[in-house]
Amino acid sequence: MTDRHHLLVHGGTFAAVGDGGDISGVRGGSSPDGLFVRDARHLSRWQLTVDGAVPEALTPVADGDTARCVLVPRGGRTEPPAYTLFREQAVADSAFVEALRVTSNRPTPTTVRIAVTADADFTDQFELRSDYRTYAKTGVVRQRQVLDDGVEFSYRRGEWRSSTTVTSEPAPDGVEETGTGARRLVWALDLEPHGSAELSLRVAARPHGATQKPRVPLSPAVANEQLLALEDEFAEGVPFPTGWPELAAACARGLSDLAVLQVPATGPDGEELRVPAAGVPWFLTLLGRDALLTSLFALPYRPQLAAATLPALAATQATETGAGAVAQPGKIVHEVRHGELAHFGQVPYGRYYGSVDATPLFLVLLGSYTEQTGDLTPARRLEANARAAIGWMLDHGGLTSRGYLVYRADGGGLANQNWKDSPGAICSADGSRPTGPVMAAGAQGYAYDALRRTAHLARTVWDDEVYAALLEQAASDLRDRFQRDFWMTEHAFPALALDGDGHHVDALASDAGHLLWSGLLDKEYGELVGRRLLEPDFFSGWGVRTLAADQPAYHPLSYHRGSVWPHDNALITLGLARYGLHDEARTVAHALVDAATAAGHRLPEVLAGYGRDTHGEPVPYPHACVRESRSAAAPLALLTAVGGA
Repeated sequence: MTDRHHLLVHGGTFAAVGDGGDISGVRGGSSPDGLFVRDARHLSRWQLTVDGAVPEALTPVADGDTARCVLVPRGGRTEPPAYTLFREQAVADSAFVEALRVTSNRPTPTTVRIAVTADADFTDQFELRSDYRTYAKTGVVRQRQVLDDGVEFSYRRGEWRSSTTVTSEPAPDGVEETGTGARRLVWALDLEPHGSAELSLRVAARPHGATQKPRVPLSPAVANEQLLALEDEFAEGVPFPTGWPELAAACARGLSDLAVLQVPATGPDGEELRVPAAGVPWFLTLLGRDALLTSLFALPYRPQLAAATLPALAATQATETGAGAVAQPGKIVHEVRHGELAHFGQVPYGRYYGSVDATPLFLVLLGSYTEQTGDLTPARRLEANARAAIGWMLDHGGLTSRGYLVYRADGGGLANQNWKDSPGAICSADGSRPTGPVMAAGAQGYAYDALRRTAHLARTVWDDEVYAALLEQAASDLRDRFQRDFWMTEHAFPALALDGDGHHVDALASDAGHLLWSGLLDKEYGELVGRRLLEPDFFSGWGVRTLAADQPAYHPLSYHRGSVWPHDNALITLGLARYGLHDEARTVAHALVDAATAAGHRLPEVLAGYGRDTHGEPVPYPHACVRESRSAAAPLALLTAVGGA
């Protein structure tokens, strides 16, 4: 058995199980195991034994929407296994279900003792991260109640309530204490010669705030049928390219992932919505920037993502200043969390606004949706939200006072608040970090596009010519300022950012490609940037690196300082096509599709920056989200940029 985890996802629920289908409850590491709903672990142990021993995986769990494995008792060559166990698992909304079949390999009747040790620790996901932080949790009450057909685990802290119910068919012969808080469900199964017996186990999670009991599928097969129907419906009608089967496969895989990566949200009038979550295992929740970019990539093919994302973000738009959450009037939320620590204010992410770019991207999506679909309803309904977002950009955001969107490090949250939000991601070529306020290049491009698109809405939908002219002038001024202040003549390339004194943060970074997507650069500058991004120090063969490799700051296994991000490259590809650099766009698109093909047609959140010339397969980044909405939608952006070429 290895410590690999296999992810099963459906909406706001995911399970991470080992090769044999077990959950060990390990803390820390790059990926936690367990059953998770709304940021809490509702199963922390789920361990199978046969006659008191842990079986070994004959056929380990493979990647897929259902976890299937074949297990046998441990033994040697001289004594064939007495039993074979066939294990199948799946998830649904707030539910986990397992079918276990035990088959005797003996010619005589026999009895086998099956046990499943289960526990629910209700740990918040933030407690499971490898950041060595601890959180005080006083007044916690944990209970275990034996049921006729299983056991229920419950958790209480003040007004916070959660529970997990485990039941089985047939009912267990007993539920044993283990001395650890876990409970062991046991069955003594009588098997005929070469006969079989089956167990059906069902887990229902009730997170805090749940108003209804979850509908647990009868079996993994039923759960899988529901999931396949959801995926098929979501992909129906998308025109996959017939001349490029690898891109078609990547689009299909991405759409399947997007279908299951949608989580519940609420609109301005309390309406229920489903919006793209950022990714699993750590970000199965609404992140403003991620949902907006995902919706933009999918817009020509699945506009319903944008139609849900826009009102969901409008409903969480800040209306007042809140220091701990970095909230300011008009600002679009960066992250929404539903867990215990967020509820009690022990982490700032219940509604956290530490993003300089979600607000302009909200306006870009609103304008793009209106243009793409011709549906004026969201633009009319969200006019006040759009004007408030413009107000934030001009006032609190810094466009009026500093000339650019500005952010400052948040001591309790994120130091960097653009898409490269890890510590040290915004740096000079030598790796040094800027001090004071930061003006990141990519965010200025988003702001330019937001001003232009909102001006168009003001003129064509809101019938406000004066406001439209004001925004157009602001966009024109921003473009002129940017090319004067950010352009590094010695590199023929824009700076990654400006520091608080207006000095260049001079790393050569992929963010320049976002400026092509936004249209911020003049044609001459844009063509220089586009071609530079395809030179060997930037282009790994699997995509454009976040930092050019000939700089001291570069590291191929850094999260943002040398890795290759599919969504970053999707924006670059769209930008290259916008500036007429179609050969370059096709080169990047083919690289990404090749990377997807090497991984079962799925693009991960991020890849290591090692070059294709030195390693013939893409090298995974060790802590990447396996399923990530922006990466899932990236093949659709490639299809938009280059078609089936």
